[in-house]
Amino acid sequence: MGIELNRRSFLNASIAAAGLVAAGPLLSACGGSAAQRAGVNSEAGLKAVLPAHVPLTSIKPDIPSVAGGPDVLTDPGFLSYPANRVATVPAIPGRGGKYSAVVPLWGTIPPADNAFYQAMNKALGVELEMKPADGNTYNTIVSTMTAAKRLPDWINLPSWWNPNFNTGGLVGNQLADLTPFLSGDNVKKYPNLAAIPTAAWRAGAWGDKLYGIPSFSSGFVVAGTTFYRRDVLEAKGITADQVRSAEDLMNLGKELTDAKAGVWAFDDVYTYLYTAFGAPLKWKVDNGKLVHLYETDQFYEALDWHHRLATAGYVHPDALAGDQAGTTRFYAGKVLIAGGGTGAWNLADHQNGVAANPNYRRGAFDFFAADGKSAPRVDMGPATSIVSYLNASLKPEQIEELLAVANYLAAPFGSAEYTAVNFGVEGTHFTTSGGVPTPTDAGRKEVQAQTYPFLASPAQVISNQTAQGVTRDLAAWQAANAKALAKPVFWGMNVSMPQAQATAEAAQAVTDTIKDCYRGKKKVQEVKDAVATWKGSGGGDRLIQWMTDNVLQKYGTGQ
Repeated sequence: MGIELNRRSFLNASIAAAGLVAAGPLLSACGGSAAQRAGVNSEAGLKAVLPAHVPLTSIKPDIPSVAGGPDVLTDPGFLSYPANRVATVPAIPGRGGKYSAVVPLWGTIPPADNAFYQAMNKALGVELEMKPADGNTYNTIVSTMTAAKRLPDWINLPSWWNPNFNTGGLVGNQLADLTPFLSGDNVKKYPNLAAIPTAAWRAGAWGDKLYGIPSFSSGFVVAGTTFYRRDVLEAKGITADQVRSAEDLMNLGKELTDAKAGVWAFDDVYTYLYTAFGAPLKWKVDNGKLVHLYETDQFYEALDWHHRLATAGYVHPDALAGDQAGTTRFYAGKVLIAGGGTGAWNLADHQNGVAANPNYRRGAFDFFAADGKSAPRVDMGPATSIVSYLNASLKPEQIEELLAVANYLAAPFGSAEYTAVNFGVEGTHFTTSGGVPTPTDAGRKEVQAQTYPFLASPAQVISNQTAQGVTRDLAAWQAANAKALAKPVFWGMNVSMPQAQATAEAAQAVTDTIKDCYRGKKKVQEVKDAVATWKGSGGGDRLIQWMTDNVLQKYGTGQ
């Protein structure tokens, strides 16, 4: 199951590295009027265009999903790969059309027209020319295509690059409107697409019309969490339920740190912990007034706590220096508590950790409020950040053919179609060992899980075939924390924003000062000074006013 798990790890890491895509509107920077044409999604408009949700029942998980609040649902868990690979698409979906597709790939580009691509074309009934492009430079590659108006027939546009792509200006212009084909009950023509949770489709909705097809959706998306070495702490008699406040965590830092032995309690945790103090991920509304994170007392309370954590000596010196090799320190037991995206909790992590220490076990603290009294609340992210689009030049019958192909690609985990899409041809690209699809040399060379699934895929699951304990631990943690998740202000609204406001929203100078503060190098007052500059000459006040006038007052909060 390495292909599936590597993909999941990549997705969560990308979300974290993108500067918390979950933080609010997916901002599409633009200087001209064309990029404004998509507008902002309204709740009433979205209800009219979002596809209906019809769950599939053909494959049962070992650990069912647990519902939290609205649109919150834990990922189902599979302790083994389904032995009965049911077929969910009764006939070959395509009618012989010829199309091109471009997706980002963080890995080795497979040979063109390889045996896997040929097998997929046969199964899909189309000639789909796959053109994976280097993910590290994908934003510039796609921007060149859009500038020349030479997009392929099908393209993946990760939402964290919406500002680079100007996605809000491309929809309805270079990207096809899928509303007539998928809105409401229309999606039922494609059962596997209909099984994708409704919330995921919001990521591809612009101006109350539907354009994008979601991949890797989840009802449990958070920026990340605070992990700990469960094996080490439990050996010391320390359990996660003993940490119920920021004070508890600070005291634990003192207890665990032994600099002389080369052990520090913490690696970097600020990014995943500051909201425990009641600070919003990016925006909040207070008595009808829009308030930015930097304007809240809770933000500075969180900074002060993290500054004290660093200056107390409880954070590893390399983390304070900005060294990103925190995972290595975590495996080695040099740090025992670390922040990170939830995609780090997988089979590969288990294998690497056990290689360093046979007793290795990752755990995560339950979400808590810093004061130890309030109910924990965590701003959830969009249900997906991976969205593909079809070319606006396609004819209606071509769009229908590619949607039928997308329906095949979105077949549920463990199905016959899913196995073909993710592992290739049995005997050629994979063999089954102990019930687990295991890639062959040809499979490792030709089958990349960031190709076809980046065009369409089913909702995510938790699956670690040879490490059932990891699946159980992660599923249990999600279930225990599902009720803490809540929609942030402007959740899934896809705001198209002028360039000046998008630059102000990035607030790079403030971000740099914040890092220096929680690493103990600068004081909280210096962050306040940076924020004051940002609000004035940095455009912060104008950003807040723009969001108030153009989003909040016209369309509400999206919650």
